[in-house]
Amino acid sequence: MKRFFRFERYNTSFRQETLAGVTTFLTMAYIIIVNPAIMENAGIPRGASITATILAAVIGTVIMALWARRPFAIAPYMGENAFIAFVVVKVMGYSWQAALGGVFIAGALFTLLTLFGIRGWLAESIPLSLKAGFAVGIGLFLTFIGLNETGLVVLGVPGAPVRLGNLGEPSCLLAVAGFLLVTALMALRVRGALLIGIMAATLGSISLGLTPLPDSIASLPPSLEPILFKLDIAGALSVSFLPVVAVIFIMAFLDTVGTLIGLSMRADLLDENGNLPEIERPMLADSLATMAAPLLGTSTTGAYIESAAGIEEGGRTGFSALVVALLFLLSLFFAPLFTIVPPHAYGIALVVIGSFMIRPITRIDFDDVTELVPAFLTICLMAFTYNIGVGMTAGMITHVLLKLFTGRGGEVKPGMWVLALLSMLLFVCLPKL
Repeated sequence: MKRFFRFERYNTSFRQETLAGVTTFLTMAYIIIVNPAIMENAGIPRGASITATILAAVIGTVIMALWARRPFAIAPYMGENAFIAFVVVKVMGYSWQAALGGVFIAGALFTLLTLFGIRGWLAESIPLSLKAGFAVGIGLFLTFIGLNETGLVVLGVPGAPVRLGNLGEPSCLLAVAGFLLVTALMALRVRGALLIGIMAATLGSISLGLTPLPDSIASLPPSLEPILFKLDIAGALSVSFLPVVAVIFIMAFLDTVGTLIGLSMRADLLDENGNLPEIERPMLADSLATMAAPLLGTSTTGAYIESAAGIEEGGRTGFSALVVALLFLLSLFFAPLFTIVPPHAYGIALVVIGSFMIRPITRIDFDDVTELVPAFLTICLMAFTYNIGVGMTAGMITHVLLKLFTGRGGEVKPGMWVLALLSMLLFVCLPKL
């Protein structure tokens, strides 16, 4: 097992990888409840959707663990699920079956592009400054999510979109205390600091009556029968539906590229050229999971940015992903127990992780405006639009245009031209939807 996962190469151990896997799972276990709640708006039964969400995460993460051997967990994407439920189904009036058919087609395209090495070629064409921007932007995005989940930053008023939350709220005080505990333990180099902080905040929340104990610890998983294999591929192939497929494809493609590069940079998995060796392997895991998800009855899957929590705890190999997959599998029967962790407990982990993910900002060329501005836009728009894909597309388009306008178009790799065109296509398609 140690040889298979290359423990010696990454200077890791079973204990370190297990701890990383548990931490990653706890920071993303919310998806078991949140994804079905969102997909219910599309007409997908919540009970069956819970089972589909868990199984999609298990399948994708196992493939990532055993084939790609990377510490990245896979689960249904936030953002894409809302796009399908609220835009494609509720606003545009398409059936959820056709929407899932579109997801399957996007997954099939991902798989073909990956097998032919095109996705890896595109990813390696991204300049180092933009890759650093992805990592920093994801860090700020995670921080923003964490601050929002803990209640430390809340919705504001016109002219001031966000504001400081009520620090007198017990949940906010718990979050602050948990944050200080985690950072102090990290400063003392205590292994499992994030996990200790999450569990301490959870126990504190239960003791204060903020988080109720579950009615039961174990339960049988709801049946998949109402949604299993119910996708409508023929309906998704209609001419009118093609813009939807294009948006699903581009959003998922860009989110995956940005997440893999950003997480790999934080985990020091990139080579001297800023590329992730054998990047086709995690990309294939992602694409196969995206094909499996709609068959099960749920939306687009991909590598989760919350994997950064496990990476921060030392996760460097696929064994930590295997631990995540096992915990998701157990959650089929112990969902009430695993979903007890409140937002103000796992939110503190996201804020801490964000603070560590700004390190790659030093790899941005601040003396070259054509490198600085695209990276800056990427970082800002990822956080301020609450969307990784928007930040990436804006950065890639700006990078190509600035190089072109300053007579330095020759510095742009062929793959970047393709990515810029895909990014423009996203902005063209979205207004029509």
